[in-house]
Amino acid sequence: MKIYDVANFPNPLRVRIALAEKNATNNVQFIPVDLMNGEHRTAAFIAKNPAASVPVLELDDGTYISECTAITEYIDHLFEGPSLTGSTAKERAVINMLQKRAESMVLEPVGTYFHHATDGLGPALEIYQNKEWGQKQKEISLKGLSYFDTVLADNTYLAGDHFTIADITLYAGIGFAGFAKIDIPADLTHIHRWLSLVAERPSIKL
Repeated sequence: MKIYDVANFPNPLRVRIALAEKNATNNVQFIPVDLMNGEHRTAAFIAKNPAASVPVLELDDGTYISECTAITEYIDHLFEGPSLTGSTAKERAVINMLQKRAESMVLEPVGTYFHHATDGLGPALEIYQNKEWGQKQKEISLKGLSYFDTVLADNTYLAGDHFTIADITLYAGIGFAGFAKIDIPADLTHIHRWLSLVAERPSIKL
């Protein structure tokens, strides 16, 4: 298997954490994408993923899989180890719900803020910006963090006692927030407790 990505970018990070959680990192060949010079917008890359985004998983039979949730689910079912996506119908539904909320309420609005209300990746790549929209998305991300603080008031991890893809997505979103200079409010004590817990996982320390 090959994964086309950019190391330390938020979405590639999600997949790399999932691989580490399954002790499967060595089963994948990472192919760096020169995003800063627009490789993701070339015809060759768009043939792999029409959304022109990373990461993209290439299977040995030539199948391309994009979208972090799809890639992570494939990894979770392919390799042995604790499930990241749930074992029962209820677990799978709750994890899927929280993972989607982590995307739509934190990670994605942080990304929109970064690309629209800051210099982002620079003028060569940020060909359209709407600063007002970006600032609004920052507000949404902070409301999202407040929501997850309430979730973590009653849970060790987002979906209960076990680390899942929902935690991975929120962790990547908060990391992106830090890069975009969005501070996590000090009064979100459950978020800060959870961050300290997650930071000690071997998959995060890699």
